[in-house]
Amino acid sequence: MDLFARAKELGIQTEFLDGQGHRRVTDAAALKIILDALPASIPRRLLDQAVVIRSGHPARTELNQAATFPLRWKIVADIKVIAEGETHDRVIVWPEGLAEGSYRLHLTDESGFTEQAPLMVAPPKAFGGDFDRCWLVAVQLYGVRSARNWGIGDFTDLEGLIELAGGLGADGIGLNPLHALFDDRPGDCSPYSPNSRLFLNPLYIDVEKLPEFRPGAIAGSSEAIARLRASDIVDYAGVAALKWRALRFAFETFKADPEAERRQDFERFRAERAPLLSRFACFEALRHKIGKPWWEWPAEWRQPDEAGCASLRQGPDAAEIEFVEFVQWTADRQLQACKELATRLGMKVGLYLDVAVGVQSDGFDAWNEQSAISRHLAVGAPPDPLNTAGQNWGLAGFNAAGLEIASFEPYREMLRASMRHAGAIRLDHVLGLKRLYLVPHGFDAAQGVYVQMPFEALLAATAQESVKHRCVVIGEDLGTVPEGFRETMAEWGIWSYQVMMFERDDQGSFRGIDHYSANALVTFNTHDLSTYAGWRSFGDLKLKRSLGIDPGESDDARWHALTMLSDALRHHAIDSHDLYAVAGFLARTKSRLLAISLEDLLGVIDQPNIPGTVNEHPNWRRRLPVAIEAMASEIDLAALKVATRERSRGAT
Repeated sequence: MDLFARAKELGIQTEFLDGQGHRRVTDAAALKIILDALPASIPRRLLDQAVVIRSGHPARTELNQAATFPLRWKIVADIKVIAEGETHDRVIVWPEGLAEGSYRLHLTDESGFTEQAPLMVAPPKAFGGDFDRCWLVAVQLYGVRSARNWGIGDFTDLEGLIELAGGLGADGIGLNPLHALFDDRPGDCSPYSPNSRLFLNPLYIDVEKLPEFRPGAIAGSSEAIARLRASDIVDYAGVAALKWRALRFAFETFKADPEAERRQDFERFRAERAPLLSRFACFEALRHKIGKPWWEWPAEWRQPDEAGCASLRQGPDAAEIEFVEFVQWTADRQLQACKELATRLGMKVGLYLDVAVGVQSDGFDAWNEQSAISRHLAVGAPPDPLNTAGQNWGLAGFNAAGLEIASFEPYREMLRASMRHAGAIRLDHVLGLKRLYLVPHGFDAAQGVYVQMPFEALLAATAQESVKHRCVVIGEDLGTVPEGFRETMAEWGIWSYQVMMFERDDQGSFRGIDHYSANALVTFNTHDLSTYAGWRSFGDLKLKRSLGIDPGESDDARWHALTMLSDALRHHAIDSHDLYAVAGFLARTKSRLLAISLEDLLGVIDQPNIPGTVNEHPNWRRRLPVAIEAMASEIDLAALKVATRERSRGAT
């Protein structure tokens, strides 16, 4: 079988029209790398895919032509058979009342051929939220200033933001991804390029809040903290050097004389997050010790191994492994305190967390899930009018065959970690649940392929975890998506993501209030777009041109956009065109969640991230101009409360 025939059999689309209408055919050499990088699919004779049953819906599954009858089936949970039966034709009608959960389906046909597949019983929809309409303050946590932090926003600052937002009538805080990055590569600071989506970034810990912290224990720290605190840019290397020293001191104190209650809570946390936490800690200890990517490690460590981890914990690396667990416990409990504060204040959402589309190939998740995550392939996008060369995001993503082999558990684990303290999450590039554009390392982005994903099974897993954690799921569905995609997402209760900047018709007119969906998060912009002040002042256009980047928009086009915005606002009897006018417009839509960025409330001109740049612009480093203690005096509180009055807590 040739490469292209094999690809077709695996649901890989090697030929497509790109966003410019050009026909693209993947290079054979690139395709071979892609095929070699994907795990072998489970041979299927009786079924094409995992079985999904939606609770309360009639459910039936059609068998393949190769099946012979009678065919016996049984549904197994662990080793217990929970249902079984026999069919004499090509359709199995599943029994009603199966408990929601994940099972293994065993099939045996008349010839004696046996096959297994995942079977999922899902809620009819994801959790829909127990609120009507509300709003959130969106924040890049690293950029928050305060009189007490160490040059980077931390979880105590987040508590302050929650209190500030609560006083404004908001129902939560929206945050950049909090995923674990690489502690020894502090310059790699993009929250969207994580080491692991299963654990937290320790730089957000407020080390002074630890009972084991001792002021003055680190020589020279006061001067260093003052310098970091005064900087307009987050000095990740400086922050990391200080925080890791402080965390190690706190850990040594904890080990020497732990309070009984804290030791018990630490052990509870280890049990809650087992076995992933132990594996992560072992991985980090090995990564630091060996100093190479995990695929170059000694053979015994290239695959996660429970017995190997157990032996590692008994050896000279035991303290280092426990230190990683201690740090994650500290981060988790401080984030949990933020969630609990939001709950006490009566916030309906609390924390809204972003989930990155992929992970770094040399990080924990890629090592831990080598079948479900393909380290040789990067997620991206084909050429389109805005990115004529295509996009390669440099991140490893899930693959269909590996997920099915693991009964979709790696995807569930990612959701559980993200939902642990969140009332809502946003899945970046949610189109990846249906298909991923994968680019092999060493090839340009135009040489990728579309790979089909087990869409229905991933939606079912999303709904299961969403209901279990009472967490709303928002899909970042910007741009062009396949026909029917948004409708299917909506049917499963996954919310849309509507950005006003993009909600314009072919003539450039901004869409009216009635255009926006109810089950959606609506916002004016994103972290990858201009702030409102930057947009109105043409600051984004000037900056991109100064960096040699085509902004994709002329000054005349921007003037036209500003006119169109004013027209849209006036059409809805809004006479001004400042940020609060736009917030008032969006607040009147039927969309149940509105996010207003803190940068916009503070009049910041520079945007957090300029896609396509690395060192040309301080991406993910810019700090807010105002400390949290002074924010209330810098925001026009009266105008904001008027703009959001229809959806603020306590509104009548």
